[in-house]
Amino acid sequence: MTAKTGDTAKTRNLSFLLGFLLVALVLAGAVSYLADSNPDGLDHATLKGCEVVETAGGEQLQGSCIAQNAKDHQFAGSPLADYAVDGGENTTGLAGVIGVVVTVVVAGGFFWLLRRRPKA
Repeated sequence: MTAKTGDTAKTRNLSFLLGFLLVALVLAGAVSYLADSNPDGLDHATLKGCEVVETAGGEQLQGSCIAQNAKDHQFAGSPLADYAVDGGENTTGLAGVIGVVVTVVVAGGFFWLLRRRPKA
């Protein structure tokens, strides 16, 4: 392979990776706002038999359903819990962008460590 051919292949690979990153960021940052705000079928199924009632202390369940036994998980207070930044309204896109960037950095570092090295 000539130096020129190698440079062309590297340019194509870099263009592909940058295009992929751009599409991922646009999908995570913009399209996520179009997603259903209540997509979880599991939540719906666990609420069967109960009614959600707003009280001064927050939401309470009346009736008999599986959801009455639910508890927050250990990461419920984390910065990106519930697909939002610090629980803020309308931060879904920002949380998605942060997720894409973290995933690219972690995966890129992992693949960089596992890359093939030329033989000495």
